[in-house]
Amino acid sequence: MTDGTWSGSARDAVVIGGGLAGITAALALADAGVRVTLLEGRPRLGGLAFSFQRGELTVDNGQHVYLRCCTAYRWFLDRIDGAALAPLQDRLDVPVLDVTKPEGRRLGRLRRDALPVPLHLGRSLATYPHLSLAERAMVGRAALALKGLDLADPTLDAQDFGSWLTAHGQSARAVEALWDLVGVATLNAVAGDASLGLAAMVFKTGLLSDPGAADIGWARVPLGELHDRLARKALDSAGVRTELRSRVTSISRNSQYENGRWTVQVPGETIETDAVVLAVPQRETYDLLPDGALDAPDQLLRIGTAPILNIHVVYDRKVLVRPFLTALGTPVQWVFDRTEASGLEQGQYLALSQSVAQDEIDAPVAELRERYLPELERLLPRARGAEVRDFFVTRERTATFAPAPGVGRLRPGARTKAPGLYLAGAWTATGWPATMESAVRSGIGAADAALSALGRPRPRHLFDVEEAA
Repeated sequence: MTDGTWSGSARDAVVIGGGLAGITAALALADAGVRVTLLEGRPRLGGLAFSFQRGELTVDNGQHVYLRCCTAYRWFLDRIDGAALAPLQDRLDVPVLDVTKPEGRRLGRLRRDALPVPLHLGRSLATYPHLSLAERAMVGRAALALKGLDLADPTLDAQDFGSWLTAHGQSARAVEALWDLVGVATLNAVAGDASLGLAAMVFKTGLLSDPGAADIGWARVPLGELHDRLARKALDSAGVRTELRSRVTSISRNSQYENGRWTVQVPGETIETDAVVLAVPQRETYDLLPDGALDAPDQLLRIGTAPILNIHVVYDRKVLVRPFLTALGTPVQWVFDRTEASGLEQGQYLALSQSVAQDEIDAPVAELRERYLPELERLLPRARGAEVRDFFVTRERTATFAPAPGVGRLRPGARTKAPGLYLAGAWTATGWPATMESAVRSGIGAADAALSALGRPRPRHLFDVEEAA
């Protein structure tokens, strides 16, 4: 660096944004021999999947899970040496507790057998107690119809999933007790508000592609251990220059160079580079995009967002005997035991993940406490005599992009019309909803496009997730 300016070699890149998309792009570029600078405005890496301290607790901002079919995120875990810290279930097994009826609680399970698709879910569906026999039969027919949809058909994006389910004989109860049970958690939208294209992708890939595709994995350590500490270690080992608290103020083409190098401006420093990967949310991308980079940049602002509310409860004793459960007949959606991961030594720490939280995202903590503690007592009898030692919430108001019908045509690809400028982020055109998998796939796609333009060979290990690009 001289006089506040750093100039790279003939093959260098700047990645803007240190979430999963940006980390992935930086690692992929560096592994191909590109000199990479990663700029992140926050004091940590990890984007929207991070941890923080609350007294002696290490708290994740929200519960994040992935599935066995998430090949790109699994590659990411391997690349940062974190796979053992976020293991998968041996076999899909989801406890579903129904408290709808006044006579009490009823437990059902969604689990798979070691059989080929679609027989792997046959016994679970046939014995699922939360639907009638007729409803179960109709679910099977709808699943087969869903399996027959062509995900490449652009007309699916314009339709809503709820109308499709109704047209295929699904009752309101079947939508609540099965389709939305999965869809709300993966799409952050109820069926009637979700694109059929994205919903079909979730169900076809997760439940109807491979017997083990929907096996669930989650971090047994704080997310910051994976997405910040281990990611930073991997970036350092790859030779990436990582700068935190470095918010980019502008990017522009530098006309002084015949090869069209880019200038990236941060307070106190100007960086010149061959390629730029913008791996930030759509609003921030819109603000940084130079003129002409996209044909219709205003479309980025039409990609809506959806919130997720996370409720955290610390009890003085163990009240949940399973690692997690999901529920019907209650506002509670998914409950996870985070005791060990948080470092809590006495009692139990539960995290409730509440998607589609538009009506509650700004509710006062006292109001949420009054609403959710009695619901937990309905679900978990052991909670009725337990002392609540802490109750707090975390709010992600723009947790995901809204998967509304028509969103597919608004999501841009990795390449822009400006040579050397690429886009990444879970909201870009990965074909997936806003998940960790989508973020990593977008980072691989942006890096792949940049490497092609820079004339660099693709790192061989990326072929392990070639379908992710």
